[in-house]
Amino acid sequence: MPMGLIVKALSGYYYVMPDAAEDSNPIQCRARGIFKKRGISPLVGDRVRFSLTENGEGTVDEILPRSSELVRPPVANVDLVVLVFSIDEPQLNLPLLDKFLVHTESAGLDAHICLTKQDLAAGNPEVQDVEAGVHMSLTDVIRLYESIGYSVSLTSAKEEIGVDVVLDRLAGCISVFAGQSGVGKSSLLNAMVPGLSLETNQISMKLGRGKHTTRHVELIRLNNGGIVADTPGFSSLDFLQVDAEGLGSCFREFAEYAQQCRFRGCLHQHEPGCKVQEAKENGDIAASRYEHYLHFLSEIKDKKRRY
Repeated sequence: MPMGLIVKALSGYYYVMPDAAEDSNPIQCRARGIFKKRGISPLVGDRVRFSLTENGEGTVDEILPRSSELVRPPVANVDLVVLVFSIDEPQLNLPLLDKFLVHTESAGLDAHICLTKQDLAAGNPEVQDVEAGVHMSLTDVIRLYESIGYSVSLTSAKEEIGVDVVLDRLAGCISVFAGQSGVGKSSLLNAMVPGLSLETNQISMKLGRGKHTTRHVELIRLNNGGIVADTPGFSSLDFLQVDAEGLGSCFREFAEYAQQCRFRGCLHQHEPGCKVQEAKENGDIAASRYEHYLHFLSEIKDKKRRY
């Protein structure tokens, strides 16, 4: 039975690229009914076994074990998440960036932060974080996330700045582009892959965000052996798989302090002897990151009460 990779899912069809013929067109397949009975859905990025039907299409018969799985965007077997956020139009949203990082950490995946539209940034612009009540320069934002352990790149698809840096980071792995609509994910991919011509759209100045030019998840092959999943943009995420006790472990810089807390299962909120709170007071943990943690913790608790 032939094997392949699901490169696109659309309207109940799964488009499988056979292992034996990567230069050919993907085969349009339906999934066997048994998957629905078992509550399983094939995902873009799945390695599958499939069979051909008489009409030239195919049927997905078996989904091979996954190394990773993301709920939103729905994609499997990803090695790296590229979080694409624009410096301006729309403005850099640090609470949303941290929320994406929580989801990435909870899935056990590494993240690369890609800041786009550098051509719109004059000098060293200020980034406002209304939720945390903090203002930082763009340089300080980059230093913060690099100090935590994330790689950060500045790019401009329009002026072809930093595109090669991101390409090198994606070499030889399956990665997923995620972020708000209108931040330039498709423009960046167009700059990476000559002739790709993904649809792009201007940011809505009235709404402060872009239109969803990407409407489904699709894998795009790079010329360096990498594969990228382009995904629909979105502006919010729900904490579906992160609980209150596990949230702190999704903030990398908390780790060395959390293990010194007086109480096991410390939520780093009001507990006496909490070393995470102490580190925040001493400036060893950024105020913005800690405030976002508290906001997310409240969001998770509220959701738990509702259900």
